[in-house]
Amino acid sequence: MKKGFTQHFSSEMGKVMKFVFGYFHPFHLVTLSLWPFIQSLSLMVLLIGFIKFMNYDGSDLMMLGVISMISCMMLWWRDVIRESTFQGFHNSIVMNGIKMGMILFIISELFFFFSFFWAFFHMSLSPSMEIGMLWPPKGIDLFNPFLIPLLNTSILLTSGVTLTVSHFGLLKMNYFIMSKYLKYSIYLGIIFSMFQMYEYFNASFT
Repeated sequence: MKKGFTQHFSSEMGKVMKFVFGYFHPFHLVTLSLWPFIQSLSLMVLLIGFIKFMNYDGSDLMMLGVISMISCMMLWWRDVIRESTFQGFHNSIVMNGIKMGMILFIISELFFFFSFFWAFFHMSLSPSMEIGMLWPPKGIDLFNPFLIPLLNTSILLTSGVTLTVSHFGLLKMNYFIMSKYLKYSIYLGIIFSMFQMYEYFNASFT
């Protein structure tokens, strides 16, 4: 059976990269792939569609971007899984690099949310004169914090617990527990996002 163009192109470029960079290193030189380019196009379509959606111009383009981005992610992860398991390219050094990348990602997310909390406390604890030295500003109607916000916080914390149990099942190689609680985490994440959308569409300041 003949190879497809993309697979043949990636294989030939892989040979060239190995010839240029040599074999004497412990890292996996990833062959050229179209997935980053396709994912970038999908993200561009998603952002343009989101801007159109925010200006009441329909959600068709945004949904096209979401579908194409998710499809590209699934196919890209399929290739990564194949490289790590069946082809055995992910040795211990490569795995350490992946772990370090995840740690750096978590740290970046930590600082990202830290900036949000900093802005909130800066504006709420010391309101500026431009907003009448009031917090919340006059004319802003807030949700009751003991209704949907409290429920959503509980859902978010519960999803963290179920994900932790799923990770524990993975460490114990109990794949039934892992998949079961991972599904719970995904369902809770979807419910959390739906409540967030409800809050956004019903808030007076959005």
